[in-house]
Parts: sequence; structure tokens; C-alpha cells
Amino acid sequence: MTEIPIQLARDRAWPLVERLNAALEAGEIDEAQWHRELAAVIVPAYLAGENPRAQSGSSGDDADWAHKRGLIADAVDRSGAFLDVGCASGYLMETLGRWCQNRGHVLEPYGLDIAPELADLARRRLPHWKERIFVGNAINWVPPRRFDFVRTGLEYVPPRRQRDLVVRLLRDVVAADGRLIIGTYSEERDETRAEPSEEERVAQWGFVIAGRSERPHLSDARLVYRVFWIDQ
Repeated sequence: MTEIPIQLARDRAWPLVERLNAALEAGEIDEAQWHRELAAVIVPAYLAGENPRAQSGSSGDDADWAHKRGLIADAVDRSGAFLDVGCASGYLMETLGRWCQNRGHVLEPYGLDIAPELADLARRRLPHWKERIFVGNAINWVPPRRFDFVRTGLEYVPPRRQRDLVVRLLRDVVAADGRLIIGTYSEERDETRAEPSEEERVAQWGFVIAGRSERPHLSDARLVYRVFWIDQ
């Protein structure tokens, strides 16, 4: 069987993102169109999911979900308010709270998504938290408060704005003594990759990495699941 390219194994949206990044750098589209075209593919796929995991972009059962996302709990060292940037169906808001409670920490969950359709889905699923689920682009969204823990992915904005996203979240969204958690989920193993990891790129921007966690990938030995975090 032919081995699929590492980029596609890491991210199924890779061909689309590569095309949009090239078009943006060439001046053929602007950032607003970059977000619209990405949402036009991702949002219907998420909405078509048959369960909250699939509606948050993950295949597999609950055990798979816990393996893929459970390492985020390693970054939570106390009780506090947690914001999931790119919350989609809100399933991480639910499950991270349970994982952290098992460790003695109580989380107050909030969610943010750039797609109104996904935020609406999360509100319907979690009516008791509907006032805590917001719509906006994290790079310019005005939060109603600051959060002790903020989780984001860098892929939510074009590569040229990723440092800006980190700066903006630390400056305006993460609490004064809080923590920014950056989840890469699937990333090539250190011993085989040729390019800097996301953690290395962020460190090169001048940020101090306070900690990290990783787990083996469930289906591709070339990859790991990884998160790292920055303290204020």
C-alpha cells in the first residue's frame, strides 16, 4: 500500500490550506476570503458529523478522543476559567472539564468559534452554557473577560498572522497569571522532521515555552499528538 504524504496524514485540510496560503501571499485573496473559503469546506463537514466528536473534527470513539485531546489536561494545573478557541461543537468544553475534575481541578468552560453555524451547534448542544459560547475571529475578538486557560491552534489564522495571534491572546484574552495552551494535535516526530516544530517556531518568536505534553499517534507512527503552553 502506498504511504500517504506526511502533510496529508498530519492534516486532511492540508491541500486546501496550501492553496489558500499561496493565493494570499500572491495577493489573489485577502484574509477575509482566506477565512471564508476555509469555512466553506470545514463547516459543512463538521455539521455533517454524526456525533459531537465528529462535529469537532475528530474521528473515532470516545477512547480515541480522550487519547487525542486528553493531553490538554496536562496543561491545566489549577481550577479556573477555560476558553476553547475554535470550540466547534463544544465537546472539548465538556470533556476537558471531566478530565480535569479527575485531577482535582474545576474548570469554568467557555467557547469561541469564527463560524456562527458551529457556535449555534454548540449552544444547542449545551444550552446551559449558551451564554458562554461566542462568535468571532480570535485575532480581533473583544472578550467579555479574561481567562485562566486559553487553548488555541495556530492554524486558525494564515501563517503570516500566527505570531500576531499569540501576541493578541496573551495581551488581551489570557488572565494576568494565566496560561496559553497551543494544541498542534498531529505533528511529525522530532527525529524525522526536517522543519521546525510549532513549539520551536513559537520559541523563535521570542516566547518562553513553560511546558509540553505529547502522546503517540493512533494510526500513523510518523506522528505524535502534542500540545505546549506559555505562561503570562
